[in-house]
Amino acid sequence: MSLVETIALWDEAVAAADKKDWKAALKLFTAVHDPNSKICFNIGCLHLVLGDLDEAERAFDSSIAKDEHLAVAFFQRAITFYRKEMYEDALRDYKEAFNQLRGNSLIDYKLLGFRFRLCACEVLYNTALVHAQLNQWQMAEEFLTKAASYKTEYSRGNTERALDAIMKKKLFDPLVVPVGELFRPNKQQVAQLQKRDFLGKDKVKVVASVVDKDTFSGFAGVQPQAEEAPVKPKTPETLRALEGEPHRVLFEFTAKTAKELNVLPGNIVFLLHKDSDNWATVVFNGKKGIVPFNYLESIKLNVGRKSSQSGEAQAPDIPPPPTLTAPYKPEGPQEITGSITRTEQKPKREYIQVPKPFVLKIHCKFTIAVQIKPGVAYNTLLDVVCKKLAHPPEAVTLSCKAKETGELITFTEANIKTVWDQAANGRLTIWCKTAQGYGKPLENGINADSCATEKFISQMVALYSFEGSQPEDLSFQKGDIIVILTEVNEDWSEGQCNGNVGIFPTCFAQACHSQRKGN
Repeated sequence: MSLVETIALWDEAVAAADKKDWKAALKLFTAVHDPNSKICFNIGCLHLVLGDLDEAERAFDSSIAKDEHLAVAFFQRAITFYRKEMYEDALRDYKEAFNQLRGNSLIDYKLLGFRFRLCACEVLYNTALVHAQLNQWQMAEEFLTKAASYKTEYSRGNTERALDAIMKKKLFDPLVVPVGELFRPNKQQVAQLQKRDFLGKDKVKVVASVVDKDTFSGFAGVQPQAEEAPVKPKTPETLRALEGEPHRVLFEFTAKTAKELNVLPGNIVFLLHKDSDNWATVVFNGKKGIVPFNYLESIKLNVGRKSSQSGEAQAPDIPPPPTLTAPYKPEGPQEITGSITRTEQKPKREYIQVPKPFVLKIHCKFTIAVQIKPGVAYNTLLDVVCKKLAHPPEAVTLSCKAKETGELITFTEANIKTVWDQAANGRLTIWCKTAQGYGKPLENGINADSCATEKFISQMVALYSFEGSQPEDLSFQKGDIIVILTEVNEDWSEGQCNGNVGIFPTCFAQACHSQRKGN
């Protein structure tokens, strides 16, 4: 079902609900294929009005599944559980609704098309009522006292009267979302559903001829008033050229000061100049401001290009949609080139290639990864490992596998060059023997000792496909499960996927359930 059809049904259903035709409104809402969280919430509210509590519960379940931060959906599902006398479930949902308020006194849903304010005071008020139903009068009193501290001018319910009822061990009525209040579609989107007569085809226009000796007695169109040929219309401009170099925005940026600009991925801005502090002055929609330079990507726009056959202006090249790129990688190779701003010739500067750090994987009772310069001496490498493991050097013995035989080679100062010869693709894997015993190699990409100690494995699911550009990168497709081995830094993690091990940008995946050992 298209977005236009969904909005049309949504608007029609809300109109039926405004007339209190609940069944007609419910029928229209349920006709929407793959409804969003707001429509599922509306369906649940209508089932509550009609007294169908089981269907209301299922609808609120769907709403929460589609938007796990919709606090009012938890609030309404708690009302449903309360009416079904499922008091423990109601308490759980009221607690989650209060958590989703994130310490705020209320959430105003007006901007989302829902004329309702969910107040923390009301959530605690209803929580106290559920405790009273469970004969937990002391807990009910505590929650009512807490509710009074969150009370605002928009809060409903009389906490003083409710406290008086609790002292007498009597119940009071719960606070609910007013009947008929539903999420409404965006007004601008609804307005666009109506057809408009931009050319005036539905209106009859009567015009008189202004040409001398015109004997036509009927209606005629407007005639030219000059004998000269009409001027050929100018080719319409498809893009107005602006001062500066065109760039495409890669990431969303929200302005925090008056000098900054709000931009979204895909916006085209014109770069005026770049400051030394990585801020860029740009022009966007006639406004000038600053944005982070590393949020931009240089592009070329072909404006007003004419066809060789028709001579008519063609539409400019439309740049491809923005792609989600990785944040800064951990300490990649750097080139110091210097910058020349004056026009006179300068002697060429030599590029200084900084050695790229290697990823050092250490297998002991757990698997960790650190960065290290390639070819360092034995004492330097040992010092890095000891600091990472918090062990003294005399309690640590390091070894690595020989490429040819697979046997472990024990590190010494004499054979450290041989050890570095075992590195491949920017990675060196070593094993560490400590006072606690030998670390074991990875089993199916997971450290066995780590599993025995940790008893669970952290996993993530890929939100986007990632194609590695370096040998140490881990490539995967959207939806792949990645076993997390270690965190390299705040932006990058090391993981195992499809039999491969490497590093990847953490923002390309999200945490999923932890797989326990033996499952």
